[in-house]
Amino acid sequence: MPSRTVHLALGPDSYDVVVGHGVLADLGATLRTHTRAASVLLVCDAALPDALVRTAEQSLAAASLRAARHSVAASEPNKSLHTAQAIVEAAAAARLERTDAIVALGGGVVGDLAGFAASIYRRGIDIVHCPTTLLAMVDAAIGGKTAANLLTPDARLLKNMAGTFHQPKAVLADTAALASLPPRHLRAGLAECVKHAMLAAHAGDPDLLAAMEQDPPAVAASSLAPAATARLIDLIARNAAVKARVVERDTTESAGLQQRPAPNHDAGREALNLGHTFGHALEAMQHISPDADPAHAPLHHGEAVALGLVAAAAAAESLGQIPADSTARVRRLLDAIALPTRVAALPDDATILAAMMDDKKVMGGRLRLVLPWRELGRVRVAEDPPREAVAAGLAAIRAG
Repeated sequence: MPSRTVHLALGPDSYDVVVGHGVLADLGATLRTHTRAASVLLVCDAALPDALVRTAEQSLAAASLRAARHSVAASEPNKSLHTAQAIVEAAAAARLERTDAIVALGGGVVGDLAGFAASIYRRGIDIVHCPTTLLAMVDAAIGGKTAANLLTPDARLLKNMAGTFHQPKAVLADTAALASLPPRHLRAGLAECVKHAMLAAHAGDPDLLAAMEQDPPAVAASSLAPAATARLIDLIARNAAVKARVVERDTTESAGLQQRPAPNHDAGREALNLGHTFGHALEAMQHISPDADPAHAPLHHGEAVALGLVAAAAAAESLGQIPADSTARVRRLLDAIALPTRVAALPDDATILAAMMDDKKVMGGRLRLVLPWRELGRVRVAEDPPREAVAAGLAAIRAG
């Protein structure tokens, strides 16, 4: 099945995202083409199937690249500076030099941590991302954001509070890797696809949302299939292109740092945080479950984002920024692909709002929310939105 390539035009930092079935076998050749590496540290999710890791290692060996392996237990609590330090120490133990490279083989946690380690080891070495989850393929592996979480003395988890921008040399999204994922993980990845659809007009793909709405069960089914399909490759490539176009215009998320007189302004790269200010606050609450079963707590990142998308739509609707049926429209799409749109056991608004104030977009002690604007497909940043709008967003995701 033919692969698809999405190019990010970032001047000297330009690179390709290659999406296809079996492209992980090209890892060694990709490193030979796009880096000067002679040695590689393969940072992989400890839970990956052995066959997937062997495919990567065999490809590196076939390209005559020396490779060491370092495994990471992929979880939000373990996405820490301590884990990043362990990766840096593994790179040093493998005697990686300035021209060598790190390869990230895993989902968003592994990619963020490996990218962070690559950005600081010897003041920066090359990285190639090989995402193995749908969420990482359409979002986390693209754009050069790296991160580690912080844990405060009072046990608050601060998402992605440490990090850098460090663009990869290439991204290989092998859809064959998705076959080993449980359905819940695949559905979580679809949340980022819905997010992209809700801002895709900014990236030249205004029909993406309607395409997903037209046949959402088929979209979910193709993503949950054990083998790659042409439709799945197209879905990933189309989402990768949305993110690529946004990143090209605002590579380091600097647009949001500029002083603007208007209460609402174009989001730049911050558009990609649609749903995430609400979502990150919920994700950090370890007792929240997507289906009221305590055994399924905490929320996966994509599940939290899905709830955040509903909340963001409801907040925007309460402000009169989008048509009155918009929240229901978002909820219908997420329901159709079996993502949560309401959850039980949420704490009171004040507690959630306090967690939202830990968001990286907060400036001058004021909350900033990426919200739909005028229509689903476009977004803007709301500076210090009325608390009534935040409350409307939270009310929209409370069960019962």
